[in-house]
Amino acid sequence: MGIVAEDAVNQFETLMKQVDEPLKKTFQNIHQGYPNGTLVRFLKARERNVPRARKMLLDCLNWRVENDIDNILAKPIVPNDLYRAVRDSQLIGLSGYTKEGLPVFAIGAGQSTFDKASVHYYVQSHIQINEYRDRVLLPSASKKHGRHITSCVKVLDMTGLKLSALSQIKLMTIISTIDDLNYPEKTTTYYIANAPIIFSACWKVVKPLLQERTRRKIQVLPGCGRDELLKIMDYASLPHFCRREGSGSSRHSGNGSDNCYSLDHPFHQQLYNYVKEQASITAAGPYKQGSVHVNLPDSSADESEIAKTIELELKKFGNQTRLTDSLDALKVSDN
Repeated sequence: MGIVAEDAVNQFETLMKQVDEPLKKTFQNIHQGYPNGTLVRFLKARERNVPRARKMLLDCLNWRVENDIDNILAKPIVPNDLYRAVRDSQLIGLSGYTKEGLPVFAIGAGQSTFDKASVHYYVQSHIQINEYRDRVLLPSASKKHGRHITSCVKVLDMTGLKLSALSQIKLMTIISTIDDLNYPEKTTTYYIANAPIIFSACWKVVKPLLQERTRRKIQVLPGCGRDELLKIMDYASLPHFCRREGSGSSRHSGNGSDNCYSLDHPFHQQLYNYVKEQASITAAGPYKQGSVHVNLPDSSADESEIAKTIELELKKFGNQTRLTDSLDALKVSDN
């Protein structure tokens, strides 16, 4: 991304001193004591253009205030059975850290079904993990390594990927847009592991929906990616689906301590206990059931165009593999 000029950061800093108090307060939750680092992130996200970066950051701060994001870590998804269902259908977890101290998030992209709860619960869960990363994990990693750590790496497992995954393209676009607009430059690299043949068809559909700066960070690894990933992390930090060729991903593989997707994994136990603890501090009564309704970004992609692209790629794939399944059943889901 290159180095951001110091004068641009100083100009940006001066402009941010003029914002209202509520925005300054939520800005503190974003920068965690390193305001200039946050300004640099937003400048990088807007090609180092100060006015555009300022607008992006102000939009982010207003989004946080309007949706009470500062308190989202005090709003548990209850009851526990519902949260477990979300975890079992939105596969993500912390497998460890790189040798440089960056958190390693494993994502079961091929087997996440997003079919056990409403879209709002999945969005709430995603934002909570983002906020826990930024407010708890990254400050802790920074303290441990004696330097400011601001980002993570993500390893996406494509084991089990099916054409039906494209029916959730709308939800995936919402989550991706939330990250692009409000958590820019928080992921240094997206590693793709265990990519099946069908991945190329799905990728052609998803690729146009991603920001160019995000596309540049994606690396498709051979096989499970073990050898490549061991260059940047120790074996203990490898996601379970990268530990041997052919191991693949399973939402129930291994025990709770090995499978970082599981609610029984230490990361999810720590996250869930943290949220419940924060809720007990701020709440006057029992936890309220119901999802947090965050204002969802408008999809920049035309749904009819998405559907046309999906149909075109499926027909190509069907011709290549003599696929006989009906394509009519595949529709973009509103969840």
